[in-house]
Amino acid sequence: MQEGIRQDKIVGSRRFSNYFWAFFLFIGGISFLLAGLSSYFKINFLPFANPTELVFIPQGLVMIFYGTLSFSISIYIIITVLLDIGSGYNEYNKIENLIKIVRKGFPGKNREILLTYPLSNIRAIGIKITEGLNPTRSIYLCLKDERNIPLTPVQDPTSISNLEEEAADLAKFLDLKLENL
Repeated sequence: MQEGIRQDKIVGSRRFSNYFWAFFLFIGGISFLLAGLSSYFKINFLPFANPTELVFIPQGLVMIFYGTLSFSISIYIIITVLLDIGSGYNEYNKIENLIKIVRKGFPGKNREILLTYPLSNIRAIGIKITEGLNPTRSIYLCLKDERNIPLTPVQDPTSISNLEEEAADLAKFLDLKLENL
């Protein structure tokens, strides 16, 4: 990297949690689907259980429904992992006075998402920390027109000290103030 240019890589959907959920939803979905079909056809499709004794309406039908739903969600997660949705980088270029935010999207005309902001439009670097049932800890690019652009990826919450250190380094690099949102 050149002096005056900083690039932060962003991990997209290729995270351990997505591999974990895709695997278990796929196995669970197939198992429920086969159990529901076994109750309908009265043929055992599962070697480790005997779902032929289930009554098709309502148990077998519900098993088919949940199996199809789980299998569909697992296929969606697998596709997002294969396409690496959400990955990209943030480039802070003091030489050209630009900030580029690049992400991969779903296939189509918006497959590559590119947001470009001149440094003169940036007011500050913001930190937002919310605790509770669904905690979030994020760094934002605060624009002069009051918009806040998230810079950190969706992930498990990092420690507050790491988040503050990362935000302070970025604010120092860009010569901007740091604020709490």
